[in-house]
Amino acid sequence: MDAVTPNAKTANEHSHVVRPADMEWKPTRFLGCEVKTLFMDPQTGVMTALMRFAPGAVLPDHEHVNVEQTYVLEGRLVDKEGPAEGTEAKQGEFIWREAGSRHSAWCPEGGLMLAMFQVPNKFYEKDGRVTDPTGELWDEVWGHTGKG
Repeated sequence: MDAVTPNAKTANEHSHVVRPADMEWKPTRFLGCEVKTLFMDPQTGVMTALMRFAPGAVLPDHEHVNVEQTYVLEGRLVDKEGPAEGTEAKQGEFIWREAGSRHSAWCPEGGLMLAMFQVPNKFYEKDGRVTDPTGELWDEVWGHTGKG
């Protein structure tokens, strides 16, 4: 007789199929930027999302708290401001950014990206606040991760 592990999980308990085609695009607080969150762990901040940008949409000044990875499905993603200004990833290209990298990014013609974050970005507001992508104070929501 085989031993049964009390915490063993069946396939439907540990494998989660996500069907983006059945999901609605959700607006973000950034004009022209929409998201379909494919995976999100609120404890660690690990997140995978489809991000859709209207032509000219900009993600304002932000810092990647940990490694960020983006695969460009359509359009192109350009560093509009920051140390890597002018760097771009085009359709079919992959770009990753080191922890602590800071920039603003835009999609001149619009775009569709698959983005993977280890901890949500820090956004630097004009009034001096540091917020997360939802506009909440970063330290209050994500300080528990010990990052940033």
